[in-house]
Amino acid sequence: MDDTSPPVIPVGYDAFRMWERWPYQRIGMRTYMRSTYDRAGGNEMADASHFLYQLVDDRNVTLEIEGKGILSFVRFNHWHGSPWHFEIDGVDNVVQESSTADPLHPKPNSVFLPEQAFAKPLAYTWSDTKGADLSWIQMGFERALRLSYERTFYGTGYYIVQQFLDGVPLSQPITPWTTRSIPPKDVLDLIARAGSDIAPPPGIDGTREVADTLDIAPKQTHMLWDHAGKAMIRLVEFTVPQKYAAVISDVRLTMCWDNRPQPSVDAPMALFYGAGILHNRQHKDYLVKSFPMVVRYDQEHIHLSCYFPMPFFRRAQIWLSGAAEPMTGVSWKIRYQPFTDSPSQVGYFHATYKDHDEVPRRRSGGKGNDLVLLNTQSDEGGGDWSGSFVGTSIIFSDNGVLSTLEGDPRFFFDDSETPQAQGTGTEEWSGGGDYWGGETMTLPFAGHPTGARSRREAVSQTDKIESAYRFLLADLMPFGRNALIQLEHGGENDSAEHYQTLAYWYGLPAPSLLKTDELDIGDLESEKSHHYESPDASEPYELLSRYEWGPDTRWGIEQFPATLDKGRVTSTWSEFNLRIERKNIGVLLRRKLDYAFPNQRAEVYVRDADNAKAAWQLAGNWYLAGSNTCVFSNGGVHSVADFATKREIGPTEHIVQTSNRRFRDDEFLIPSALTSGRAAIRVRVVFTPVERPLYPGYPLAELAWSEMRYTAYSFVVPKYELAPTR
Repeated sequence: MDDTSPPVIPVGYDAFRMWERWPYQRIGMRTYMRSTYDRAGGNEMADASHFLYQLVDDRNVTLEIEGKGILSFVRFNHWHGSPWHFEIDGVDNVVQESSTADPLHPKPNSVFLPEQAFAKPLAYTWSDTKGADLSWIQMGFERALRLSYERTFYGTGYYIVQQFLDGVPLSQPITPWTTRSIPPKDVLDLIARAGSDIAPPPGIDGTREVADTLDIAPKQTHMLWDHAGKAMIRLVEFTVPQKYAAVISDVRLTMCWDNRPQPSVDAPMALFYGAGILHNRQHKDYLVKSFPMVVRYDQEHIHLSCYFPMPFFRRAQIWLSGAAEPMTGVSWKIRYQPFTDSPSQVGYFHATYKDHDEVPRRRSGGKGNDLVLLNTQSDEGGGDWSGSFVGTSIIFSDNGVLSTLEGDPRFFFDDSETPQAQGTGTEEWSGGGDYWGGETMTLPFAGHPTGARSRREAVSQTDKIESAYRFLLADLMPFGRNALIQLEHGGENDSAEHYQTLAYWYGLPAPSLLKTDELDIGDLESEKSHHYESPDASEPYELLSRYEWGPDTRWGIEQFPATLDKGRVTSTWSEFNLRIERKNIGVLLRRKLDYAFPNQRAEVYVRDADNAKAAWQLAGNWYLAGSNTCVFSNGGVHSVADFATKREIGPTEHIVQTSNRRFRDDEFLIPSALTSGRAAIRVRVVFTPVERPLYPGYPLAELAWSEMRYTAYSFVVPKYELAPTR
């Protein structure tokens, strides 16, 4: 493969078919996770029923996107909110489940309707998940996507959307989804093989296998494999006598690639394989029956299998260490195959472990409130990294406490101050709802494998250890400079539970996004140097506000102090120049804005900044739905007590809530056809107002295009030099 060309991006169902390309760079792809989270930073009604706007009482909008992309994952809380309306390119696709018609009497073995469009194992309802309706059905759209709920009670949800630079190589065209779209049988068959050996067998395509059995001495290091050369690992498997379950759970598995100074994997075995602990309280055949990780039991042994592809270029070293007691008869197996692509095309496999053993319940302030699972700017040597975030494995309690699961995921990529991924809770992130009812479950990409239903039902201290996993494949999250993966610790960072976390990611220590320029609106020198102009821009105004992070205060202590910035608004157009990398393959344009102005939409035009006679070319529509004012509607249920006294099918409400968080970062992709070979571009943003009230009859808000800062990032193929041999 040409080192200067970006790799082909597997899109839609090809992401499953081409799962061996998990490690490959997704240059020019962005992933966003939106949800019904409490805009005030709290946990109002478990982050349910906060809507962007209401078209009518039975069209409560939670997600709206313009452009081309794929809705790769949706999660609802049971049947609540359904029927759901997936409006794709103007076509309304109505989806519900078989419990929708009579939600007070939910049907056993409930399914999505139309059933043929939501086949297992790509879609499950609460009957299988113990609390959530999940769908990995790949829903393409060419122009626009809007998702709305007919009912609002307990309308919790989160949604993962991918968008792509025009011109980057995709494995297949993106086509609009409808309820007549049937998931491909080959993909269903592949995912159904989760729990079995999905790696290429020895002898196929040059695949080789090495295996051995060893006795492990306490507190010693045992090198399993030290391999020189270039290859991709396709299987790392251990077989351990069941009597050593407690011991092997905490043994450290370590992997180092190409003589890098820090290992890329250094984690407890049980957590690495998705289980948290190898305590099989219900004597199941599978503790973890996921696609990339498997924990299987037979009469005498535990089988631990990892199928994440792991490329390396000069050397791979894998070892075990830290056993508390001696073990005999531990078998291991590694399967690998030839690999010919260059380092610039892929990322190393990483599993970053954190033991959050000292979590202060009170902080003096600052953005350190959430648990930090991964910060690529400091972890494993720090610096710039490009790659993809692909999952988590978490122990979230040592004491059978499930309420800590109210903590929301918040993921930040490539310097964004707004989380590109904002969820509604930890159990939702891991495929559950209502704490899974305390039950355990395991699915191909999400699960709650260990833990008693409650502290009272636990038969031992080990039985109180609660764990969860979430793996990302078609819904993985790329980054080009850095990734900051955070998890709220309880509903308002008020939990004292001991977490242990593992963040899975692919990464190369070189950027695929280069920050090349920044325009500060309201700074006259910056505006002058960037040739900013707008015929009706307001005078610069100062704004004291915050981004959407966590609660402003806890225990009377300010957690996220407001900061001061300035900007302008316009109701016509603005223009400015931005420097870019000449050898780019497209540009990411980020804007800091005042989110008090709703539904900001503009047409974006681009031309060469060095040629005033060049014609403007349309790059697309830049649209951000909603504002810092949302509609809360929960069918009349406003407290825990209401759940027992009010019926589920309550009327749609029109409770207006305005958050004090007005700062927001938003992104727009400019294709390489308008940027490649240019040292600078001139951007013209033409405001196209969306005259739509928050709900019918509500006064129309002031409409304007807000601009506080524009930052240009150029997409490039990363340049990576291997570490010197030693």
